[in-house]
Amino acid sequence: MRPGKLCGLAVVVAVATTACGGGGGGGTGEDSSASGRGGSGFPVRVTDCKGAPTTFSSPPRKIVTSNAAALEMLLRLGAGDRVIGTGFPPGKGALPGELGAQAQRVPVLGKHIIPKEKLLGSGADLYIDTFAAMGAMGGAGDAPTPEEFRAAGIKHLYLASTACAPMAAAPQRDLSGVERDIERLGAVTGTAPRAKELVAGMRAKTAAVHKAVGAVPEKQRPTYFLFDYDAGTKQPMAVCRKQVANAVITQAGARNVFDGCDGDFKPVSWEDVVAKDPDWIQLAVRNRGDAAATDQAFDQAAAFLRDFPATKGLTAVRKGHFLRIGSERTTIAGVRNADTVEEIAHTVHPDRFPAAHR
Repeated sequence: MRPGKLCGLAVVVAVATTACGGGGGGGTGEDSSASGRGGSGFPVRVTDCKGAPTTFSSPPRKIVTSNAAALEMLLRLGAGDRVIGTGFPPGKGALPGELGAQAQRVPVLGKHIIPKEKLLGSGADLYIDTFAAMGAMGGAGDAPTPEEFRAAGIKHLYLASTACAPMAAAPQRDLSGVERDIERLGAVTGTAPRAKELVAGMRAKTAAVHKAVGAVPEKQRPTYFLFDYDAGTKQPMAVCRKQVANAVITQAGARNVFDGCDGDFKPVSWEDVVAKDPDWIQLAVRNRGDAAATDQAFDQAAAFLRDFPATKGLTAVRKGHFLRIGSERTTIAGVRNADTVEEIAHTVHPDRFPAAHR
């Protein structure tokens, strides 16, 4: 699954939410529950990429999420008890500790995209969509129209930093878009204080990285290629300047070798990759729902690069400069984007973090 690329194919509009008046301090935080308590901070008004507004007069009571990323955000916000179903569920072990246990209890409405009829008949009052191409993903059927969502009483909200990326005016080179998604979702669900805490934690991590690597001149920063192994090996898929991964890589003090391409994802050739000759390669694989299977996928991705005639001579391959980091927490908006920034920075700039490598 290549969510960014699929978003680029979409004709539906992604929601770039904007909390107006009350988004910053509203709600009852982690105490907000399925009963709809959330008093202060409402109404919350959000707009889509074309400026069409949606207003929430109170927190949603029954939420369906499109995938594990949106589900994880709600769990971290303390609104997980309101989630009545999800698509693209997280595999076992994909989320840490109690988050993982909570996620496993959420009903699965679709192993991939939730079928249109099941979504509309779910009884939800809010659908949180990480992508903008429901109808284009895996031939799962057409996405509900805005009129169908309204008729079913479902408000449709997108995580803008991922879903709106293809149509964004500017590149993503920091995590501000992801942070806004978390803050807006907190405003809508009445958990704004918790959202503020999550964002503060992310900023602390990225600020520490910036302090360590921020002074490294641009030309001295290592070049970096995210190898989307699950997109296939016949033709590599580049993450471009508007993708969340570009922000993660940039904040870590590296240079995305395909920062020059517009949009979020773009098919390229192996000749293009060879011409870039990256210093580091991320073996981006999706979580297999089993630690051993995921490790095996990382091994297979590395073996392909070592054996494939076009790539075995690359600098990163010869030096074994591989990072085994899952694609989900790099290419999809989430709190753990900041953890990925840390991991990449510590790997490609070990001299800047001496205490961490003793």
